[in-house]
Amino acid sequence: MKKRTPERTPEQQALLEQLKQVAQGLSETFAPFCEVVVHDLLDPKHAILAIHNNLSGRQVGDPATELGLARIADPEYPQVIANYANQFADGRQAKSTSIGIKDSTGGYVAALCMNVDLTLFRSLQNVLGQFGSVDAGAAMKESLDPAGADAIRARIDQFAARLATTPRSLKAEDRRALLRELKEAGFMEVRRAMEIVALHLGVSRATVYSYAK
Repeated sequence: MKKRTPERTPEQQALLEQLKQVAQGLSETFAPFCEVVVHDLLDPKHAILAIHNNLSGRQVGDPATELGLARIADPEYPQVIANYANQFADGRQAKSTSIGIKDSTGGYVAALCMNVDLTLFRSLQNVLGQFGSVDAGAAMKESLDPAGADAIRARIDQFAARLATTPRSLKAEDRRALLRELKEAGFMEVRRAMEIVALHLGVSRATVYSYAK
């Protein structure tokens, strides 16, 4: 059955179209670290109108979030909620900002949401902390403790940080280089290492096996 498009005034339609352009511009400026989403609050069951730099795995046509529903229910709900802690479905930490858009009647029409993947920036923070350390001997040491899942994820984050990108944005050739590095460092001997790597890169285990060959 074809989805029925809710009726909109010319003003509301114009706001949505302009917001889509703003979202595209922001996404191209902050790629690949920032997911930018346009929510059509006039159609809450199919609210996602556009999504750029997809980090959350959602799709166009997915329903409104709790925040979106709150705006629909209350025109007095804050228009700007900035830099609040968030989390992607796979556990990655994010920083989010949500901006509500009203029409001339004072009701919410749409929302522009930005979700920043903090993985790279926290890795860079660790790298900078090590770089600024006065204990050169400690900075050059590698841990001899048995590697676990957290150690694998941290190594992947560090690899991506060296390339100024995120693990999920690594190109195929970079992933192959990463797998070689993990193997040489002994991380691939960890139980379920392939699964851990696949989840952190956002690819299938079969893909990781192909890179590891």
